[in-house]
Amino acid sequence: MKFFQTFVILALASSHAFASDPSPLQDFCVAVNDPNSAAFVNGKFCKDPKLVMADDFVFTMLRNPRNTSNQLGSKVTTAFVDQFPGLNTLGIAMARLDFAPYGLNPPHIHHRGTEMLVVVEGTLDVGFVASNQLNNTLFTKVLTKGDVFMFPQGLIHFQLNVGQTNALAFAFLSSQNPGLITIANSVFGSKPLINVDVLTKAFQVDNKLINYLQAQSWFDNH
Repeated sequence: MKFFQTFVILALASSHAFASDPSPLQDFCVAVNDPNSAAFVNGKFCKDPKLVMADDFVFTMLRNPRNTSNQLGSKVTTAFVDQFPGLNTLGIAMARLDFAPYGLNPPHIHHRGTEMLVVVEGTLDVGFVASNQLNNTLFTKVLTKGDVFMFPQGLIHFQLNVGQTNALAFAFLSSQNPGLITIANSVFGSKPLINVDVLTKAFQVDNKLINYLQAQSWFDNH
């Protein structure tokens, strides 16, 4: 019995310890796609440390404003491990969020990371929705320049520019690969499409509306 109690405590402690990216066992592990003479760590091959350069730890794609001329009026530029190999094993990632006036970063989740958002310019209406267990409570706030807001891991959240000028924010995430699931894209733009009967019953709407939403090609490309 004592052994069983000890085992349960250790199991719980281990599950808590590995709730996010594991701690690295080396100084760095710059990701490469070439498996020759490389070790496989955290889903990526590691570049030979003797060949690593300062440039491996630089990412310049967040410098400039991005094109927001799309249906949502927003553009997210990610610096996840796939775009920034130097992040591999370091348990962190980043994104730049550009908004046209009244632009929206639609409801989505990061299933592997918590997000901290800082507003650099403009005014954003942001929020997240708690789980069913907490009655799907909405936590929302209007942010201005310099404000910071947290989005807990795995919860649906959004950002809306409520100003008449462009807005800019940066997001910091607690995983090298936090993942991204945009709710509308997943529900109405899956490949193959979800059975219409499933969605009409789930949303309690006419199947014509579901057919219309599934026909919107922009769910595939934002």
